[in-house]
Amino acid sequence: MISTIIFDFGDIFINLEKEAQIEAFKKLGLDGPNQELIEANDQFEKGQLTELQFLETFTKFIPNASIEQIREAWNTIIGEFPLYRLEFLQLLSHKYKLILLTNTDEIHISRFEHNVGISFFSDFYQCFEKVYYSYEMGMRKPDPAIFSYILNKHDLSPKRTLFVDDKKVNTDAAASLGIHVWNLQVGEEDVVDLFQKKELPL
Repeated sequence: MISTIIFDFGDIFINLEKEAQIEAFKKLGLDGPNQELIEANDQFEKGQLTELQFLETFTKFIPNASIEQIREAWNTIIGEFPLYRLEFLQLLSHKYKLILLTNTDEIHISRFEHNVGISFFSDFYQCFEKVYYSYEMGMRKPDPAIFSYILNKHDLSPKRTLFVDDKKVNTDAAASLGIHVWNLQVGEEDVVDLFQKKELPL
């Protein structure tokens, strides 16, 4: 039986508009991500770059874009957080210990909180025993160390823990430690379908 559920955030609770972000950067002259930007994003999500250092990475490729234009384009990925998912989470929090674990950065979290407002994000955070942001932890999924840290910090048994994420590389890393996983298929499944997933030991 599961007693703790660790949730990802993006495309689990909040919708990510990845195509909108790509289009926004195209308008600024950037034709898709490249290896240097991907590596900078990884560093930013681990708190190894400041917000300004990260945004300035883009100016090498789109020198005519301002830092504010780059920030706005970066934030176009932040989509809707449907109320029904929050309501589901609130019900779930009465039955399970819940933890949030997300690869993210301070720019996106700030925009999310601004978009939904203090009442909504306060209700959201209150559902969790602990909220873990990669940029505050100094590590990110799929590093197995991030899962080991949470298991040890909260004295969790892997066999009584479920991890929900939309990226298979992340659920594979958790599964390698004996954690039960649900690799949610975005567009085909919704987090509120949790109890309809018969293979999960809930």
